[in-house]
Amino acid sequence: MQTKKILFLVPPNLTFGDYVSPSNANKQVNKGDGKLYGNLVTDMPLGVLALSSYLKKHIEVEIELVDFNIELDRLNEFKYHSYREYFYHFFGSKFGEVDQAKPEVIGISSLFSPSYAAMLDIAAVCKEKLPGTLILAGGNIPSNMYHQIFRDSDNIDAICFGEGEKPLLALIQSQKPLLTIKSSGSWITKSKIREGFSPSHDFIENLDEIPFYDYTLCGDKYFSNPTFPAYGGIQETDFAFQFMTSRGCPFKCIFCASHKVHGRKMRYYSINRVKADLLTLKNVYGAKTLIFQDDHFMGDKKRALEIVRFVAEMGVKVVFQNALTLYALDREMLEAIRGAGIRQLVLPIESGSDRVLKHVMHKPLKLSIVEQVVRDCRELGIYTYASILIGLPGETKADIEDSLQFLKTTYTNWFSIFCANPLVGSKMFDICVENGYLKDDWVGSDYKRAVVQTEDWTSEYIQEMSYILNLELNFVYNSDYRLGNYQTALDGFERAIRAKPDHAIAYYFAAQCYEKLGDNAKSSEYMNRARKYSGDPFWSKYIDQFKIPIAATMGDG
Repeated sequence: MQTKKILFLVPPNLTFGDYVSPSNANKQVNKGDGKLYGNLVTDMPLGVLALSSYLKKHIEVEIELVDFNIELDRLNEFKYHSYREYFYHFFGSKFGEVDQAKPEVIGISSLFSPSYAAMLDIAAVCKEKLPGTLILAGGNIPSNMYHQIFRDSDNIDAICFGEGEKPLLALIQSQKPLLTIKSSGSWITKSKIREGFSPSHDFIENLDEIPFYDYTLCGDKYFSNPTFPAYGGIQETDFAFQFMTSRGCPFKCIFCASHKVHGRKMRYYSINRVKADLLTLKNVYGAKTLIFQDDHFMGDKKRALEIVRFVAEMGVKVVFQNALTLYALDREMLEAIRGAGIRQLVLPIESGSDRVLKHVMHKPLKLSIVEQVVRDCRELGIYTYASILIGLPGETKADIEDSLQFLKTTYTNWFSIFCANPLVGSKMFDICVENGYLKDDWVGSDYKRAVVQTEDWTSEYIQEMSYILNLELNFVYNSDYRLGNYQTALDGFERAIRAKPDHAIAYYFAAQCYEKLGDNAKSSEYMNRARKYSGDPFWSKYIDQFKIPIAATMGDG
């Protein structure tokens, strides 16, 4: 059989508007043209890397990856009026008139809601520029939004439901791919939907059947990730590799939709396989930082403990990018984590209200566990980021206030406050649809933009409260500052300044830290910058609300 060419494409994970005109609530980066742009997440697309290695195990195939988060991040300027205009230019330059360079199959991998419109634009441009190419889509968004995708577009030939290794292999091996798509339970088409088709998963039960991920597709493009400051900036940015040891999650939190792709049953790579892959990343690929991306790394606590102790012996830096289940973070586990050199964790607290956790989120967590884990982390020197969600249907303004009061009593180092996002495929989305809670512009929303409104509150209220909680918990009531840990508090304020260079409130509290640390010159410099930016109406509103004593006069900063 002739060697087929497959081109995998990853759309931008920011909407065009959030990329070219980022709001004050979003992280920003400065490009060579002097303009501020939204901060794109440039994680290695592990789903694509797994697909590539699995296909290459079974057939002769040429595979290329184009990740537009990487492509856009590397541009010094962005001169286009839309993503579609940029895609026209990109594909026109890439393929031109050279027929032999064109792929037979294009696979678009879309994980996040903000990538929805860009995914459709990519498909439209590819359909025009590469006629005859089979255009496929997969990932979380296509798996959960296939009805809407086929209503909005005629340019995607088929969508893979859930994991794609087995369905894509069968399609590529087939002499009649369109017939394979028609007969498969995992491939969705517009015509099959009209016939009442319901898709089904086709999982690989033994994950060891998937070879070592095809990191060769990434080259060295992923080693300048602008999202690293979110992890505290203590790990190497060079030679940092994402990695997964499992698939699935048994929990039924109403805001999550991952079960629609990976199912609720936990599936694991064997311990021996995990150890071998980690050693390959270190010894062959030169990995200095390993970034675990499991949805539920703690699914088997004994197994997780063995992996943590193994990476401790390897001598590399480790990051758990996704939050770890708190009930499994007992003292033994945390000591092993600290022994592995892991100095920061994301804690999925989600809410400081017992009622919300139990009756709204259906999350198996008690606040007493939160308090114990945070105390243990402080004692062990583990920096903690608390993930907090507000704005779920069923949550009230009183719940949000209760949550805030509890969170003030915890001594988490930093809080990440998010607006609950109605992911298609989640129970939350179903509740919102049934009750008419979604705003018209919900497609493409992310955790920084509120698009849900209920009888208890408006989306504008949730949007505003998410930022108020951020300012109150991270700045006004900063745990490290209250405890006298001024250098640690300062590190957090400096991160905020790097993400938002005009952050008047961050400059003010950083100035207080410098004064406490005895650096009066730096304190004066930062106070001048705080005064300079405090005149901006965006900041002055919050400065007045929290009675922060910044004189709104121009300094010389």
